Amino acid sequence: MWNVKDVYYISDSTALMAEDMGKSLLCQFPEIGFHEEKIPFVREKRDAEVVLAQIMEQSGGLQPLIFCTIMDAEVRRVFDTAEVEMIDLYGGFLDRLEHTLEAKALHQPGFFRNCDDSKTERQVEAIRYTLDHDDGRNTRGYDKADLILIGVSRTGKTPVCAYIATHMSLKAANFPMTADHLGAYEQLPADIIRNKSRSVGLTVTPQFLHRIREERYRGSKYAQLTTCKTELQQAEQLYMQHGIEIVHTEGKSIEELSAEVTNLPGIRKRERALPLR
Repeated sequence: MWNVKDVYYISDSTALMAEDMGKSLLCQFPEIGFHEEKIPFVREKRDAEVVLAQIMEQSGGLQPLIFCTIMDAEVRRVFDTAEVEMIDLYGGFLDRLEHTLEAKALHQPGFFRNCDDSKTERQVEAIRYTLDHDDGRNTRGYDKADLILIGVSRTGKTPVCAYIATHMSLKAANFPMTADHLGAYEQLPADIIRNKSRSVGLTVTPQFLHRIREERYRGSKYAQLTTCKTELQQAEQLYMQHGIEIVHTEGKSIEELSAEVTNLPGIRKRERALPLR
């Protein structure tokens, strides 16, 4: 078994899909370390030959892995050599689809991105909205949100919102539950209550929250287990009081959480953006 493996994500476009698909497969081998590099916009045979030479020099002939989403068969064949292990993520699928559909594919790099500007515009709009409504900013704009994540500090609100905006083109706001809304106050802003059907309360166990906070603010009152227990209990009481769905984030990846919260009842569904190649 390999202890370490060099991995390259190569595409005639952005290489984002090659990277996403490759990583989703490689995560099934946690005992192996991977040295990863993304190489986009390889569109000519000569470019591919130069890239292959660089890969062979860097990897020292140790059978590097290549995840490839190159459309042009001639360019793609450059990497189909015994010195590397190429995983062809598009070529084989397109050949099969051409046979099944009895039609010829365009084989045009980045065509999805170019053919539907409206999806790109929605994605950009969602990202801009999410950045403008991060960490409790601009709550008056929550009426335009597709979903609103609320929770105490360090429960994963911002990264999940960023993923949802980038990969699903949904406007995701997030709101931190602080002392102003917990304790003796125990209330949520009217902007959230008005949109509670599209709000999701994130929570974790006190022990998990304690560990996360200790990593950054060791020894502080903020990180104490008693503080974590109190904040989480008060937050969950507010969720239940207003009928807000509760999602536990502990032990879940950003991708899993994003899928879970966007499939809850009440969340606005839009046609989701596909990743770029």
